[in-house]
Amino acid sequence: MSKTVLALALIVLVLFQVVCLAKDPPRMTDDTITDQVRLKLTSDPDVKGGALQVDVKQGVATISGSVELPKQRDKAERIARKVKGVKSVVNKIEVKARVPGR
Repeated sequence: MSKTVLALALIVLVLFQVVCLAKDPPRMTDDTITDQVRLKLTSDPDVKGGALQVDVKQGVATISGSVELPKQRDKAERIARKVKGVKSVVNKIEVKARVPGR
């Protein structure tokens, strides 16, 4: 076999693989999106989202629970919106100020 034929066969094989990969991109599942949102919320130093609940259905993320400040509520929503696969966010987080001494 000549080098030209071998090179042409290699190029055709690479192009075939590229077309196959482009045809079926990996989909983000709701479970994967849920995990990513939870991870981002809990690792954020302002939100401290360990007590927040996250539920994702068809890319719609619903976050609930409570935080101490309105800015934490708003930031949690912004963080969730940035996660790949999230189409929209339903923010059900309540703002409950901490009572001193508790």
